[in-house]
Amino acid sequence: MSRRHLLLTISFLLLGSPIQAQQHAKSMILFLGDAGGIPTLNAASIHGYREPRALYIQHMPHIALSETSSTNSWVTDSAAGMTAIVTGRKTDNGVLSEEAPAGGQAGAPLKTILEYAEEHGLSTGVISNMPMTDATPAACYAHVDSRKKSGEIFEQVWKPRFGDGVDLVIGNGRKAIMEATKQMGIDVEKELRASGRSFYDSLDAIPAGAGRVVALFDDKNFDVDAATAKAIRILSRNPKGYFLMVEWDLHPTRPEQCLDTAVKLDRLIQRTAKENQNALVLFTADHSFDFRVLKGKKGSDLKLPQGPNVGEPLPEKSADRPDVMIGTSHTGEEVLVAAQGPGSERVQGVLANTDLFAIMLAAYGWEITDARPQTTR
Repeated sequence: MSRRHLLLTISFLLLGSPIQAQQHAKSMILFLGDAGGIPTLNAASIHGYREPRALYIQHMPHIALSETSSTNSWVTDSAAGMTAIVTGRKTDNGVLSEEAPAGGQAGAPLKTILEYAEEHGLSTGVISNMPMTDATPAACYAHVDSRKKSGEIFEQVWKPRFGDGVDLVIGNGRKAIMEATKQMGIDVEKELRASGRSFYDSLDAIPAGAGRVVALFDDKNFDVDAATAKAIRILSRNPKGYFLMVEWDLHPTRPEQCLDTAVKLDRLIQRTAKENQNALVLFTADHSFDFRVLKGKKGSDLKLPQGPNVGEPLPEKSADRPDVMIGTSHTGEEVLVAAQGPGSERVQGVLANTDLFAIMLAAYGWEITDARPQTTR
């Protein structure tokens, strides 16, 4: 062997050994800031700390950008955006974890990362301060051609297309979900009980030793921090590991509340990552939003628009003119992806939103088992 070949071989072995010894993730926590685009995160950092780049997610070990288009629009809705993240396939706006419809027919269901986890014997959970049949949480466990089919969506908690269904559900929308399922002739409590799940109407009602849990209420300000901690305690009893998705709504309908929530979510991610160092912890957004910082004095908080000013033209230059302009719609620019833990090194560069599914699947050490084209773009 020549000296050059010997050096190349040694280099290959030295570079390859960390990869060969690389640890797979036993568990995974996906944090989703709905509408939490980079402009919103920048504003949240200024609002919370009076300086830029102060959020934990802006300093996680591995950071990338993710484009967010759907199959039929440069600007995605949450249904298509979350479908891409959890299935690795783009679809039309309004469609949940199914291929884009063609010829008037609904597309085939697309297996989600949560359903892969179910099939591998892991425990699974979904938390959201939004209705549990809303697009982001629903894309994790349901397959429908329209995000508006609330009853049909929720029925898939106990009648899944893949695996034996999500194990833990904590979120909002109780009244609307009960009404939608009742119209379908479904007794939710009876069906959940028959499937081995307990049904609760508050977070506090969930006992420490709970197994498979569904908790629905109508309180958008419920304690997501406490729900996440309780969910991890329940799911982590499975020796094989778990998958958990946690959504917090960051649409800036109420700007100050939105930015306060972004800071709270960031702190939750920091605590969770510190306490679960053997899990892959990943943050991203399904799409961005029209939120622009136009002015402001360094070291000071942003002057935010109030009430009817949101989404309307700014007043003429005056002392009352806000520092930011907030529109009324989603936008199509890239969003942040931030990660740490086993498999997080794959988060780098500019990604497609579909790449996040492949990153999560590889972190677990799994391969795609449903039929699909080789490319995920």
